[in-house]
Amino acid sequence: MSYNSNKSITLMSWLSNLGFDKPEISYQSDHQFLTQETLRLNRGRLTNKNVLTINTGVFTGRSPEDRFIVKDAHTENKIWWGDINKPFDSSAFLNLKKKIVKYLDKKHLYIRDAIAGTDKRHQLKLRIVNEFPEHNLFSGNMFINPQEESLTNFKPEWTILHAPEFNADPITDRTRQGNFAIISFSEKMIIIGGTGYTGEIKKGIFSALNFILPTEHDTLPMHCSANIGKDGKTALFFGLSGTGKTTLSTDPSRFLIGDDEHGWTEDGSIFNFEGGCYAKVINLSEEKEPDIYRAIRPGALLENVKLDSQNRPIYKDSSITPNTRVSYPINHIDNLALGLGDSPKHIFFLTCDAYGVLPPISKLNPNQAAYHFMSGYTAKVAGTEAGVIEPKAVFSACFGAPFMPLHPAKYAERLKSKMHGQEINVWLINTGWSGGSYGVGSRIPLKYTRIMIENAINGSLENAKHVKDEIFGLNRIETISNIPESILDPKKSWKKPEEYDRISINLAKKFNKNFEQFKSQSSKDILLGGPILK
Repeated sequence: MSYNSNKSITLMSWLSNLGFDKPEISYQSDHQFLTQETLRLNRGRLTNKNVLTINTGVFTGRSPEDRFIVKDAHTENKIWWGDINKPFDSSAFLNLKKKIVKYLDKKHLYIRDAIAGTDKRHQLKLRIVNEFPEHNLFSGNMFINPQEESLTNFKPEWTILHAPEFNADPITDRTRQGNFAIISFSEKMIIIGGTGYTGEIKKGIFSALNFILPTEHDTLPMHCSANIGKDGKTALFFGLSGTGKTTLSTDPSRFLIGDDEHGWTEDGSIFNFEGGCYAKVINLSEEKEPDIYRAIRPGALLENVKLDSQNRPIYKDSSITPNTRVSYPINHIDNLALGLGDSPKHIFFLTCDAYGVLPPISKLNPNQAAYHFMSGYTAKVAGTEAGVIEPKAVFSACFGAPFMPLHPAKYAERLKSKMHGQEINVWLINTGWSGGSYGVGSRIPLKYTRIMIENAINGSLENAKHVKDEIFGLNRIETISNIPESILDPKKSWKKPEEYDRISINLAKKFNKNFEQFKSQSSKDILLGGPILK
């Protein structure tokens, strides 16, 4: 550990209180050291541009079924318990924590102090203890690194113990299987074991903030991207994986606040939770996503990306996983807004509708905004083999259900209250199919989606003519310059209008069926924002 003696004593005392003896540690290491450590341990390779690439092992994505929250006096009556927020016994948590500490005590540890939140009023001070250097590099990329002078007296509020090669015993430890990610709000600790997927680290803290901010600070946590224009007007982009959230928010003409996790404070400001970006890189190209492509330079971390014989990344290769990723410090992006913005002027809900029935752009009223926020809809396809593959509707409440500990209505009502009395435009953007469902129609060109969003942001659509959809009640925009009418009116793009009606009704029924779980705690106003089925 290369740090002053006072810090060494404080850190060792902290470790001792957790149950560690005298582990060997590397503290607050830079990316050069952590890269070399990863190479030394034969846990990664360098690309032709000296970017570290790793394989995360068996898990190339999160494991939602193995995420738990400790159920105790602090959480029992607040958490929305169920399939997403699974309860975990407090005594079992403490026993499992002891096991992880005992396991890590024999390892060389990589420890990092970091901060979540660019707004100083709502920051969480973190201490992350990693078994391996590449995960500490990821933590350094994704969280905010404190100024060096503040580290001597740094007092962490939350701790993450991360041990990818420690597996729980499901019988004695009460987990589902060997891997786990467990949050304790009483202990202010997250323990992660049995998985090397880096996203579990950042999403654990996101889940913690999603509980703390609305219950203690009157702040709405959001799973969204955010950017700001030269005019100072902020835009938010919500969307599940594959909808274009990161791509559309990294606009060269605007400044990026952050690409994934934000808070909307009591006084209306927007702040980024993170110090970096975590982007999908499957089929990445400099032409389509120049900001992300150019951000992949030394200090970034590629995950599960194949390299060719000359160590060049093969971004189109999904043989390990379609969920190939890169993490990089946010200052790798040129157009940067330093993590803060004013109250949003525009909010975009992005959906990739593979059924091909939702309009490419619709303006939502407050009730519809709350309804679609709680629904968090997109539609995916199983693969790209020859022949038609039936799309599958996916609903993820608040566009981030796996990370939302409270009932979705709590977040939706807070969203409505933030919008009350404000001139905020909410748009539903379909980045999916037109002219038919997947296998028949075609994907709406990205250039058209960019034009729609640009026109919404610059005010060109303020007085645009709307046409009300008969089934979903959405006010779709009738005309936009340089976009064919057949794109803007999805029914006209179908060869068989009656087939469009049938698919639309079926999708509306899926919306209603999904919303049944929310009805008991949702206001009548929110229910008015759903589809209109006679």
